[in-house]
Amino acid sequence: MSDARISSHLPIIFSIAVALLLSIAPIPDSAEPFRPTWVLLTLIYWAMTLPDNYSVGSAWIAGLILDVAQGTLLGQHAIGLSLVIYVTVKFHLQLRQFPMMQLSITVFALLALYQFILFWINGVAGVNSESVIYWGPVLTGTLIWPLLNIVFVGIRQRARG
Repeated sequence: MSDARISSHLPIIFSIAVALLLSIAPIPDSAEPFRPTWVLLTLIYWAMTLPDNYSVGSAWIAGLILDVAQGTLLGQHAIGLSLVIYVTVKFHLQLRQFPMMQLSITVFALLALYQFILFWINGVAGVNSESVIYWGPVLTGTLIWPLLNIVFVGIRQRARG
């Protein structure tokens, strides 16, 4: 791989690593149910803009790292992230054409799908949790999506140029 190609991927890989760190960084217990799903939001953006480079495989690896880091059922986040990113890649051409409001609503649906998958896996495994643990991140993730989108556009432009 050429140096230019490697250097163009470093900011993207760095953004995924930062998202993983934000997912495990300590925050107050009262804010924990509303922690955005940073990894999923990051992967949605990169799968939407660069589906050939960052798709289901990237989501699977990030999900396994997230499972190990959070101490959850191994494969839980990997399955959830992979399924949501598959849907994102499948419809990436349509998603890129949406205005920000419609894209935010679509991101809300993707985040809700991810949380439903986690809820279902936890239900099968016999893990009970309060509903705010599942739906708080959907709301906060949807609210920060427009700002995160602006940040990632800047990262993408710097990685190109």
